[in-house]
Amino acid sequence: MEILDHISLKPCNSFGIDARARHFAKITSVAELQEALEWAQKAAMPTLVIGGGSNILLREDYNGLVIKNELLGYEVLGTDEDFVYVKVNAGEVWHRFVLHCLEHAYAGVENLALIPGCVGASPMQNIGAYGVEIRDVFHELTALHRYEGYQRTFTNEDCAFGYRESVFKHVYKDQFVITDVTYRLRKKPVYHIEYGAIRQELERQHVSELSIQAIARAVIHIRSSKLPDPAEIGNAGSFFKNPSVDPAKYESLKKEFPELVAYENEDGTVKLAAGWLIEHAGLKGYRKGDAGVHEKQALVLVNYGNATGSEILQVCDLVMDTVFKKYGVTLHPEVNIL
Repeated sequence: MEILDHISLKPCNSFGIDARARHFAKITSVAELQEALEWAQKAAMPTLVIGGGSNILLREDYNGLVIKNELLGYEVLGTDEDFVYVKVNAGEVWHRFVLHCLEHAYAGVENLALIPGCVGASPMQNIGAYGVEIRDVFHELTALHRYEGYQRTFTNEDCAFGYRESVFKHVYKDQFVITDVTYRLRKKPVYHIEYGAIRQELERQHVSELSIQAIARAVIHIRSSKLPDPAEIGNAGSFFKNPSVDPAKYESLKKEFPELVAYENEDGTVKLAAGWLIEHAGLKGYRKGDAGVHEKQALVLVNYGNATGSEILQVCDLVMDTVFKKYGVTLHPEVNIL
């Protein structure tokens, strides 16, 4: 393991923010991860572990050690009558793992195609799209304690998954580094095509027989048409979570805004489409300097070139303030602001 000094993090975050790390190291094994964490501990220095950098907003330079997780590899741990258990190291690119599943007919993650980032972030964020979340396919993960050096296995229950939430964002925030994740994937698929525009896209593509490959193609087309490519315009995908309100608040909003887009949650609350709220608050396409709201998808904040993290955050604050004033609804960022 080599520790480098004063390294630009621009290639390491999908917003393309040109923040710098005081120290930087790439790790390709758990032993190297332990070595890097021990080095930082001895130097009394904070650590930031990143994977694809697709869910972070860097406001400033990082005065510590940035560790780039490049733990790679797949392993089938076993099968039973209905499922295949696949262990994936945390540095693998998520979409590449989805393609691996499609190639081997492992069902369950096809709706999650083209989500940016690495495997290690998937349970941390409980990533989800089009009616499927990680908790639906999650079996267990292994994580290394940052300060005490032991490894621990977390089950689905241990992770306390919620909407874009897990125990790693609260109770164990900054305490563990996820090193591998094991998924429970179906041998016989159960299709989810009711959410969003999947059914319409399948019809547009004249799909007569459902398959996980067909669903993945539909999802990829929908995401590609709506979301900007970070290689072309810096962004972190959906910047805000969809907020949930109680039924009385929803009915009040519905009377004032009949076209409001919403979905009922299992607990009786109602989830509102944050993108609709932002767009109808007049902020779709808003731009100040190189920071703005994407012109096609209001849920996405973008860096058109040389925006700083602080400038992106100013747009974030404007969006939250405007939406609250118009609807009385509080938005919360899905992206981790560092």
